Formats: sequence, structure tokens, C-alpha cells
Amino acid sequence: MNTRLTWICNGATAANRKALFPLDEPLEKKAVEEAGRIAALPHADRIVTSPALRARQTAEALRLKAQIDPWLRDCDHGRWAGRSIEAIEAEEPENLMAWMTEPGVAPHGGESLLDLRKRVAGWMDAQSAQSGHVIAISHAAVIRVAVAHVLQAPPSSFWLSDVEPLAILRMTSSGSRWALRFQH
Repeated sequence: MNTRLTWICNGATAANRKALFPLDEPLEKKAVEEAGRIAALPHADRIVTSPALRARQTAEALRLKAQIDPWLRDCDHGRWAGRSIEAIEAEEPENLMAWMTEPGVAPHGGESLLDLRKRVAGWMDAQSAQSGHVIAISHAAVIRVAVAHVLQAPPSSFWLSDVEPLAILRMTSSGSRWALRFQH
């Protein structure tokens, strides 16, 4: 049973530009235009998107008819949503450091990075059981934990990859394991 998974990161928002933890904000106009210029994507058996406005707008700009999948939602940053990392570092440096060094904690009252990884890994396993090609429009944090899951890397590896807006990453599954897929 073979599954191909194409991840697409949502386009840029004002929160990206200001280094804020995201809210449910729209794409920047430039991001909509950039998404519209992306080359045609291959046929997919299933196209799904995070429920977030920025992901849904990315799917629309890519001219994809996507179904909303709540499992693809961004990490819940709790009370930090909409705030800058600099402000949090100034106001609660111990909490920020704990969040960045202890993947099982969520001092913001939202979702820990370990919980995010378990959610995404569970979703990927469900896709693998269905086979076919899936296009998933989601968020940088979701894609970062997916990469760590595929590489069977420690949770701290979350901080070692960057996923830019509109990045495309491909993975394959044989039914027993996932692998990254690089192509031109």
C-alpha cells in the first residue's frame, strides 16, 4: 500500500512578518499572488486543508478544492496567540525557555510540541492506511513535526528545520514507514 503526501505550507501573513504567534489571520495580498504562480500540482486522490483562514485561502489561491481537516490545524499557542516572541521573552522568559527546551510542556495553556507531534503522526498513519496521493495545506509547525516524525528524530529536532510560507514538501509511505521524497 503506497501513499504519497504533498505538504504545502500556508502563505505568508502579517503575523509571519512581525514574528507573532499566529491568530486566524488572512494571507497577505502578495502571498495570494505568489500561490497563484505555483506550477500545477499533480493529481491527488484527497486534498485537505487546516481549518485556519490562511490555509483555506492558500488552497483557494492554488485553485485546489480542499476539504477541511481539523487534524491539520496549527499548534494551539494558547494565550500567546497574537503576541510576539520578544514580548513573551521579556514578560515570561522562564516559560518561553521551558516551551523551547521541554517538548512536553505548554506554559501558554495550549498544545505542547509533543502533543502536536502525536496528533500529526496519528493523522499521517491514517493517511498511510488509505493509500493514494494526498495534498495537505497546513502550517510550518505541523510540517516541522511531520519531518521529525518521518526521520524518527528527537522532539528537540523541531527547532532544526525551517518551513517557509508556500514551501512544498513530499513524503511517501510504504504502509510500514514514511520517508522524505526529494525531486526536481
